[in-house]
Amino acid sequence: MKAPYVVGITGGSGSGKTYFLRRLQEYFTIEELCLVSQDNYYKEISKQPLDDQGIENFDLPESIDDHRFYRDLLTLKSGKTVKLYEYTFNNPASVPKLLEFRPAPIMIVEGILVFHFKKIRSLFDLSIFIDAREPVKLVRRINRDARERGYDIDDVLYRYEKHVTPVYEKYLEPLKPEMDLIIPNNNGFDHALQVLISHFKEILSERS
Repeated sequence: MKAPYVVGITGGSGSGKTYFLRRLQEYFTIEELCLVSQDNYYKEISKQPLDDQGIENFDLPESIDDHRFYRDLLTLKSGKTVKLYEYTFNNPASVPKLLEFRPAPIMIVEGILVFHFKKIRSLFDLSIFIDAREPVKLVRRINRDARERGYDIDDVLYRYEKHVTPVYEKYLEPLKPEMDLIIPNNNGFDHALQVLISHFKEILSERS
């Protein structure tokens, strides 16, 4: 099996990465495209770094089990399937699902810190940054954290100010000049989505 074409996708929290990738997946089968998210590689809650108020900070590099993340990506690149339970951020309303990632010609690796870890970054053939204005990202973050992680509004705003914004400024903003493609996602991304779909289909055609 030929090594997959590996794409790294990052962007600030609330930039719309998840929705963009869901739309992208609609155009490909699981045999053609495999998506691996950083969100399933957080360390267990007891090992999360704490801020000065004793609150877990999931936005720091130390919160990620990068060794397992890298190992599983190598396993996929070698043509083997990976299984693990989804990470639920300690949300008592969520029951973790067993996830299965199958090797495919195109492999997408997404997350806010996927470019921070050099060994993971070294795997990428294409680098993409999904961007949005701060007010847009904040509204999306509020909606997501209330729905998926069970956080109340005060908790969301605290984490955004104390965790999300400092990490974006330190680890993500400086990445932009190094990216192959920056996709603005304030009001939509249809043109960029079609460009990427065409690129992927061309790659698949060359490998068929």
